[in-house]
Amino acid sequence: MKIVAVNGSPRKDWNTATLLKKALEGANEQGAETKLVHLYEHSYHGCVSCFSCKRKGGIHGVCAMKDELTSVLLMLHDSDAIIWGSPIYFMNLSSGMAACLERFLFPGTIYSKDIITVFEKKIATGFIYTMNMTKDQATAYGLEKKLDMYHQSAKLLLGVKPQVLYAYDTYQFLNYADYESSIFSEESKRRQRKEQFPKDCEKAFRMGALLTKL
Repeated sequence: MKIVAVNGSPRKDWNTATLLKKALEGANEQGAETKLVHLYEHSYHGCVSCFSCKRKGGIHGVCAMKDELTSVLLMLHDSDAIIWGSPIYFMNLSSGMAACLERFLFPGTIYSKDIITVFEKKIATGFIYTMNMTKDQATAYGLEKKLDMYHQSAKLLLGVKPQVLYAYDTYQFLNYADYESSIFSEESKRRQRKEQFPKDCEKAFRMGALLTKL
């Protein structure tokens, strides 16, 4: 079984990447072949509305653009499960993750009365989000409802209900004194990092293991 984790954060060793690595550890323990992709190592951009993926007689399901994301998309199509990981930047996915999801999911959507998806097989998915907001803030701003659109699209197109993990109130800076961040309590952030983040890592590990069985 092949599982690919996609890191939509420009940081390779911080919150999002750490949880993705834990998820892959869980998958590895179940015997899966795993790969971690750092999107910000690649030069690419999002959908340009060329509609080649919808053209009659064209190749449906595959983005026609050719850039450094092309090989990543082919790898995702070949996988049995995908774990998407993104920090929340200004109330949304990172721009790199949003562009990747556009170019992976939109080509698989067909404008036909008879079928919805042109993906040839089911692919299990997991979504991991890290954010500075607390759970109460995320709920008040409607963030989870907004992100659920991606989960519903993945279920519709890939055929499996996604697993979802939210890591709230994460530790942003190595040294809060270096930044204007007076609205936060560094002590509270440090305590959250010590007490809650290990629990989030355990959840990510279990997600990885579960995805091998879906």
